[in-house]
Amino acid sequence: MQAILGVIFHFIGGFASGSFYIPYKKVKGWAWESYWIVGGLFSWLIVPPLAAWITIPGFATIISHTPSAILIPTYVFGVLWGIGGLTYGLGVRYLGVALGSSIILGLCSVFGALVPSFYYDLYPQAGKDSFSDMMNHTWGQLVLAGLVICVLGIIVCGKAGGMKDKELPGSQADDHRSEFKIGLGLTVAIISGLLSACFAFGIDAGKQMANEANDWWKSINPGQGEFLFQNNVTYVVVLWGGLTTNLIWCLILNIRNKSFGDYSNKNTPLVRNYIFSALAGTTWFLQFFFYGMGESKLGNGASSWILHMAFIILVANIWGIALREWRGVSRKTYRTVGLGIGLIIVSILVVGYGNSLK
Repeated sequence: MQAILGVIFHFIGGFASGSFYIPYKKVKGWAWESYWIVGGLFSWLIVPPLAAWITIPGFATIISHTPSAILIPTYVFGVLWGIGGLTYGLGVRYLGVALGSSIILGLCSVFGALVPSFYYDLYPQAGKDSFSDMMNHTWGQLVLAGLVICVLGIIVCGKAGGMKDKELPGSQADDHRSEFKIGLGLTVAIISGLLSACFAFGIDAGKQMANEANDWWKSINPGQGEFLFQNNVTYVVVLWGGLTTNLIWCLILNIRNKSFGDYSNKNTPLVRNYIFSALAGTTWFLQFFFYGMGESKLGNGASSWILHMAFIILVANIWGIALREWRGVSRKTYRTVGLGIGLIIVSILVVGYGNSLK
């Protein structure tokens, strides 16, 4: 039952992540950097401490007495994760949307799921799953099998995206090919995939804060299991790092593109723009709010990260179909993207079943 709840929570988080960009499409007359940082202020600065305050009233005290040896790595991983998000766009630019997204998300799934487990092989810690543990137990072997299936699903979705690109009108296809740079694109994609996985590392680095919140909750709720919202305190610190990276870059773009006037431009629907940017930012944060709930049921090992990434990819592809982004493609392309989505669903079931055996 705990594993089923964990999968459900991860689905809700994946749905939030796969859907958050839709409100941004309602923003009119603003440059990307303007609406991105307004939404980001809600994603990384406003909503996380609010969520922590509601669920963990003493979260600020926990952060204040946490040793710098824990706070600094947690924050730095957030900074690196922010860089990974920014370089995502470059990977897509040089490889195309389908190939770039597939490679980056695939690498992010692999790195985020496996690097911590390799680390715990070198530096064992109680309650942490090492790669050896996974290889030597049926549940772990199933989780790893689910990871392989997930990556295959991503590759197939990428293949479908490539087929879709080829079926675009000639001028659009030519535009895609003009910036295609396989060497540079792969380099950027590898960097982005690795750094994007740093969010998982940040959660792990700040686990002591989550454990303290969990102990506090258990002391007043004996016999009620693990605290669903224990990671909310860790998110505050990790997202400070993400805010730092994105704020600096967006301010640079505001200066370079002379777009500072967006924030007060009365020729645009200001109230509407702020509302939809705030909605997008809040929806984005909800992915990790529910990720934390799922993690409390499944553990912050490979399985939680695989499920999170798989649901994001699944929901994003379903939105693409629902919004008719695949309109006009051949039946073969439709079958290919359907196969990719099917493989991702299978990977979710395999990982969920593996966790039920743990």
